[in-house]
Amino acid sequence: MGQDIAATRFTESDFAAFRERLEAETALLARWFADGTLERGRPTAGCELETWLVGPDLEPAPRVEALLNRLDNPQVVPELATFIVEINGDPVPLRGDALSRLEAGLKLTFARCQAVAAGLDARIAMIGILPTVRPAHLTAAFMTPRPRYRALNDRILALRDARPLTLDIGGRDRLVLEWHDVMLEAAATSFQVHLKVTPEQSARAYNASKMLSGPMVAIGANSPYLFGRDLWDETRVPLFEQSVSVGDAVPEERVSFGFRYAGESILETFRSNLVRYPVLMPQLMDEPPERLAHLRLHNGTIWRWNRPLIGFDSPDCPHLRIEHRVLPAGPSLPDMIANAALYFGAVTDLIADPEPLEQKLPFADARQGFYACARDGLDARIPWLDGQVRPVAEVLREDLLPRARRGLST
Repeated sequence: MGQDIAATRFTESDFAAFRERLEAETALLARWFADGTLERGRPTAGCELETWLVGPDLEPAPRVEALLNRLDNPQVVPELATFIVEINGDPVPLRGDALSRLEAGLKLTFARCQAVAAGLDARIAMIGILPTVRPAHLTAAFMTPRPRYRALNDRILALRDARPLTLDIGGRDRLVLEWHDVMLEAAATSFQVHLKVTPEQSARAYNASKMLSGPMVAIGANSPYLFGRDLWDETRVPLFEQSVSVGDAVPEERVSFGFRYAGESILETFRSNLVRYPVLMPQLMDEPPERLAHLRLHNGTIWRWNRPLIGFDSPDCPHLRIEHRVLPAGPSLPDMIANAALYFGAVTDLIADPEPLEQKLPFADARQGFYACARDGLDARIPWLDGQVRPVAEVLREDLLPRARRGLST
């Protein structure tokens, strides 16, 4: 879930103090990696599902505040737009009937959301980009009234020196336009799967997740249309990247595939956060350093397609998770759980492979494959672990499905 904040305006002293706390918490995290503080239990699976609230005409219905008030469920939270709601699944140990339990929990919450939405003359819909969303829906008038989103909008535009954002997506059609806020991001909804890993597994799990990103987005793609244009098979990918682009102002964009694999551990990504990404929301919090509140808030404003996370099962039990963000929402709960099963099984098998897979699939090839699959879906051809460029459908059928079966049986 996105971490909320209390303010929308900040001073230079806020930025300086936040930066100081961020450096201290990153150093503390490094000590936890070194001294064994981080949890080393069995893998755990979790998920987040972003959904649309639509009216009888299937257009976005900005009634989320009323929905949330009637639900009063901490597992259902707002998102950037007043017609998007996020449903969070309870994490489950990745063994036995874990996937069935994950689906059952989502199904129960989803059904409750659907029942409450019906009382608002609306319904819940799941798809990466709703085909009926129009430019008029993606304006500041439909921004969720939370300080976090206003601050995010203001800071992205400040980094751009108030220059408008440019959306330029060339696919089967082409769409070019300028935008004056970050609301384009609200048109992209995801099904994000989480895998809790040990520190020792973290680098391999992170790298394997990147290797899987192309095939995963190919098999899940359902969002070719935006504003009536037929663009990429998964137009959500370039849309999200460009909707919060800071341009040439900083070394790295806030949404990206990254620039390399992890070497020794995913601690490297948190250190990278310090040097490559300006602080967007320097909200100072009265939390002990051991809660890593500032580190987690800053990390939450960097949307890598595969993002490392720090969580707490209890105040004294910090853990590591990989958030695999490439899948779109929808089209149904069984579809999404099937996609999650493929990811959990395949990544488990890749982690266990005795060979250094990073040497078989260089990072540049994994990145190339990701964007090829986002553009062309199951028609894409991608570099793979055998050194060949192969149809992604063949990679899935001949390599990843058998891997997933092995991984899920361990």
